[in-house]
Amino acid sequence: MVARRRILSVVGTRPNFMKIAPIARALAARPTEFEHVLVHTGQHYDDAMSAIFFGELGLQPPDVFLGVGSGTRTEQTVRVMTALEPVLRDGRPDVVLVPGDVTSTLAAALTAHDVGVTLGHVEAGLRSFDRTMPEELNRVITDQLSDILLIHSPEAREHLLAEGRPANAIHMVGNTMIDTLVAMRELIDARDTSARHGLAPGGYVLVTLHRPALVDGPLLQDALAALALLSEAYEVVFPVHPRTRKRISAIGAGPLPERVRLLEPLGYLDFLALTRDAAAVLTDSGGVQEETTYLGVRCFTLRDNTERPITLELGTNTLLGLDPSRIAEIPTLLSADGRGPSSVPPYWDGRAAERIVPLLAATPA
Repeated sequence: MVARRRILSVVGTRPNFMKIAPIARALAARPTEFEHVLVHTGQHYDDAMSAIFFGELGLQPPDVFLGVGSGTRTEQTVRVMTALEPVLRDGRPDVVLVPGDVTSTLAAALTAHDVGVTLGHVEAGLRSFDRTMPEELNRVITDQLSDILLIHSPEAREHLLAEGRPANAIHMVGNTMIDTLVAMRELIDARDTSARHGLAPGGYVLVTLHRPALVDGPLLQDALAALALLSEAYEVVFPVHPRTRKRISAIGAGPLPERVRLLEPLGYLDFLALTRDAAAVLTDSGGVQEETTYLGVRCFTLRDNTERPITLELGTNTLLGLDPSRIAEIPTLLSADGRGPSSVPPYWDGRAAERIVPLLAATPA
């Protein structure tokens, strides 16, 4: 009898959960071949940003919770590596899977490399070419350490080859975040989230802002002022990330117009239901650029660059730059071209996990 392969996935933040959930389900469907161990680092550690997504996405409770909590990137990296190393040494997984580009991703990649375990990177090869972004460094280093590079867009292959990664390690599998959206689509479409908030479909702009370049300095005050102006044309619905809320409180921002609604963080289903019904989404998130592209909703990205250029090519996403004053352009841009194209990139079809599992089965022990 062939021994089951042990696959260990490391998650730490909300996007990680969405990227691993389809793989976890696909592995669970083959119980005689695979044992899946889910490790949660605790990088996002409150219910609003963590536990709620396990319930909504149907993920098993984590087998291991490292509880690293908040801190600087260095502090979190050290805590994850220190806590994860004995888990890997004692458990000896056949493959460690790390998704995305957060601190937990890099820390787990470094630990797996040190222990000598085969490493797979979900969402490999994305590049913004902006080394001031912590996520960019996390992506580049993780890709250099990985044995299995799982990509979801054509330019990712070119980036990896240019960086010297072997072609036989690169696999076009698709987008597991879109797998989650496809799997949950009926539940999303059944939500009346906009109605529960008294919002008219197409009458509001949904906002997510959390990156340090935007919220940790004077640009946050500028962004809030620009949202107040935007509310004259559209209601503004802003589920506020915990770190963003702390910064808003710290700068002593004055009262906002009634048409700017600051909400607590939303669950996955409610957030996607609001996205579906929005006139547009304003964001600095990478994953939201993908979800809006799949749903055919216009996205405006408040950054100078994106590691998802395919969303720009398809016309679903517009870079505004790191310039809150350009938020004022959104009504004009929407009146010119509405919700935008509904093209979906190849392999964003809800079947990425189905393509990944055979690769895990074929990886030499």
